[in-house]
Amino acid sequence: MNFLKECLYCNRVLYQLGDSMVKCSTCKKKYSPKKIEKIYKLIEFFCLNTSALQVSKSMGITYVSASKYYGYFRHICTLICEEEFEQLKEKDCEYEEYFYLSQSKRSNPSALFDAYNFITFDYEQHIYNALLPSLKKYMWQVMDENHKMAFSTEFSSFKRKSKIIKLSKNLNKIMEFWHYFEKLILIYKGVSSDAFIYYLKEVEFKFNHDESKQKKLLFQKYIDVYYKNSERFNF
Repeated sequence: MNFLKECLYCNRVLYQLGDSMVKCSTCKKKYSPKKIEKIYKLIEFFCLNTSALQVSKSMGITYVSASKYYGYFRHICTLICEEEFEQLKEKDCEYEEYFYLSQSKRSNPSALFDAYNFITFDYEQHIYNALLPSLKKYMWQVMDENHKMAFSTEFSSFKRKSKIIKLSKNLNKIMEFWHYFEKLILIYKGVSSDAFIYYLKEVEFKFNHDESKQKKLLFQKYIDVYYKNSERFNF
């Protein structure tokens, strides 16, 4: 693979060291090819939607370690999605609001406030999602029948404040994303509210890029972020 033949940081010639490490002849960076291969293999599994448990068994690493790497890759997906959004945000777009509630809760009316509310944008066939505030903040208002109208008024006000203009009724790409999201999120068998945004961005990233592009983008961003934050992230 090219990243084992050329320096990850400056693309110059590498030479082998006695301790199985390699060193760049130009920038003098030194690293382990085995570790880089391990990272790339983990990225391949991630892009194939292989579970962290399956990865731990296949690669002979702990489940905790596999989960940490997956968490890091989701963080990278989020960074990439936000960078792509910055390039698209001035373009015309279509949008629609979506409520997601896990299947296990859909038959329980009281679980309404556990739903995740996000807006899906279509920027010329490129999907971007914005997660809205949790509905749980309104729960206290509807516990009392006398406050149902207050809830309705405040929620309507919140939606008006979003200041988003719907440009058309053509939601084909958006609906395609929702179906993809619903299918992929089932793999994880429950996601905590704190982590939901990272899973949403993982699905967004995978929807927007084919598998080959996913691996390329994730690996390059991993190298960039790892190099700059090697002490902060213990990878």
